[in-house]
Amino acid sequence: MYAIIKHSGKQYRVSQGDELKLDRFEAEVKSSVEVSEVLAVCDKELKVGAPFVAGAKVVLEVIAHGKDKKVVIYKKRRRKDSKLKRGFRRQFTRVRVVDIKA
Repeated sequence: MYAIIKHSGKQYRVSQGDELKLDRFEAEVKSSVEVSEVLAVCDKELKVGAPFVAGAKVVLEVIAHGKDKKVVIYKKRRRKDSKLKRGFRRQFTRVRVVDIKA
């Protein structure tokens, strides 16, 4: 059984027991979060919502919060003596899929 959920503008295909890195959101570690924006659920047959499946929920358990590795953005304009170097570290929340309720 799997489901396709929408979280912070992105879509994820999840099954029970999967671990995901989602964009950071405010929740306590070891707490459970319900996602009701379920786009599709497949148990034995596929149920597709318009836009969401009615009554479907995915229960997530928050494992930890953290930061990804640094991504370096470097821009250089040749022959202009112009360059720019910046770094960025995305904050994430690691979650585990506990249950899919269809």
